[in-house]
Amino acid sequence: MAKLDETLKMLKELTDAKGIPGNESEPRKVMRSYIEPFSDEVTTDRLGSLIAKKTGKEGGPKIMIAGHLDEVGFMVTQIDDKGFIRFQTTGGWWSQVMLAQRVTIVGKKGDITGVIGSKPPHILPPEARKKPVDIKDMFIDIGATSREEAMEWGVLPGDQIVPYFEFTVMNNEKFLLAKAWDNRIGCAIAIDVLKGLKGVDHPNVVYGVGTVQEEVGLRGAKTAANTIQPDIGFAVDVGIAGDTPGISEKEAQSKMGKGPQIILYDASMISHKGLRELVVGAADETGIPYQYESIAGGGTDSGSIHLTANGVPALSITIATRYIHTHAAMLHRDDYENAVKLLVEVIKRLDSETVHKLTYED
Repeated sequence: MAKLDETLKMLKELTDAKGIPGNESEPRKVMRSYIEPFSDEVTTDRLGSLIAKKTGKEGGPKIMIAGHLDEVGFMVTQIDDKGFIRFQTTGGWWSQVMLAQRVTIVGKKGDITGVIGSKPPHILPPEARKKPVDIKDMFIDIGATSREEAMEWGVLPGDQIVPYFEFTVMNNEKFLLAKAWDNRIGCAIAIDVLKGLKGVDHPNVVYGVGTVQEEVGLRGAKTAANTIQPDIGFAVDVGIAGDTPGISEKEAQSKMGKGPQIILYDASMISHKGLRELVVGAADETGIPYQYESIAGGGTDSGSIHLTANGVPALSITIATRYIHTHAAMLHRDDYENAVKLLVEVIKRLDSETVHKLTYED
């Protein structure tokens, strides 16, 4: 592997951390360690979302930048009498990307390695072989011979199960492969935006947030936004990359390395027109590349943030990512760095007058 610089070390620590919805303490500790040096104070809400505050101008508009700490994974629901694990998915999984994949069960006595299994195709009738295996028919094999043995090793119902994958810099060193880009890249952006504002005069109060339980219904963003009561909200997340074989431009037009995505529409929100125009204007003025995207299915934390209190102008800025919701996703380092630059530029422009116009002008 290429030698890791400071940024890559942070990305490795964030993505290697294990944290499915409701079990975000490990990625939260990593995010806290990196964001604390650039914050005035770091707190959590009562559901566990991390909130780092950086004041530019006391009493200025409150700007929330939210990545989510949780990743898609599984939860132990039962251990059968032969020691095999039944599980519940946490977040959206496509059955075709799961079989024979290695996982880690985080038990009370430490991590246990497992593999996702099913009936072998050799004993299935020809018709059944052609169909994807249902998730409900899969199990996890940890090499235990009985329920008692599995429990002796510290495995219990409710334990989190996390995809196993090691952060990898590809031959083209701009291409980064890891688990949990969805959405530790958003957490990294929030960290680096606060870092980018260090010593910068800005007219507002910025909150870098790592939300919990996004993958199961944008839940942590609700409580974090209620805690902050922001004037403007940005969700930073992954988006669809349309640059692999078989995808038409009509289905997804974004390409890795061509700039952050500005989301026009998704299933959780229609992006705020005025805020979108301000972001695009800042990108055009500073020469930061960007792409437009709309996603008919799925949503981001903006979906919860914009419905807080009496409404919050919000926008999602995302990174084109291949193979999301699998064990190994891929993104481009330039897109990440340009997303950070763009948000820093936008924050400099979000003063009281601008925010007031965004909120109240027709």
